[in-house]
Amino acid sequence: MPGGPPPWAGLTTARRSVTIDKVSAALSNRVPSHRGGAIPVGAGESAVMVVLYELGAEVNVVLTRRSPNLRHHAHEMSFPGGRRDVEDPDLWHTALRESMEEVDLDPSALRRIGELDSFMTVGSRTVVHPYVVVADHCPQLTASPHEVESITHVSFGELLRDDVWREELWPIPTLDGLRAITFFELVDDTVWGATAAMLRQLLAMATGTDDIILGGPA
Repeated sequence: MPGGPPPWAGLTTARRSVTIDKVSAALSNRVPSHRGGAIPVGAGESAVMVVLYELGAEVNVVLTRRSPNLRHHAHEMSFPGGRRDVEDPDLWHTALRESMEEVDLDPSALRRIGELDSFMTVGSRTVVHPYVVVADHCPQLTASPHEVESITHVSFGELLRDDVWREELWPIPTLDGLRAITFFELVDDTVWGATAAMLRQLLAMATGTDDIILGGPA
């Protein structure tokens, strides 16, 4: 069934104007938590890189369309990243390694500014840890054909438009009730699921808007 409007629905155009400084301030000294229900025993862990950069007066974010041949979340829009390997010393290194493998992201060109809350994906039952980083300019990326079908750069201005937003309320078997599922309907692409939930949180924090999500994010 249909959900509600975006958290920033009541904001003027001026208040939807976001800068890297605003994002950094919102994330400064923030301790991430877990959202999206209890973590089941044996759940896997992944880490993703939320890469931001300014182009003109706009903050942009890097998204990828996953290969249709992947086992989990095939052909979905996502952030660069992937599952933690046993050799990874921590989840930050997981995000770095996977981003280099998927889109040839240069870690020396990045500045880490914080973390978003971790999310449990419904389909693959994986806890995803999002790290937010800033590049000084638009990063030159190359998609690994085995993992990434395409790379997309999306402005916050587009993501904050009311006509891009869609929310649906879904019954989730592991929850006793409904869960709000976020969608961003971009030109030729739809971002939804855990990636949309992370974007939703980041945009709400950057615009200083309260965001109460029914049933936790997904």
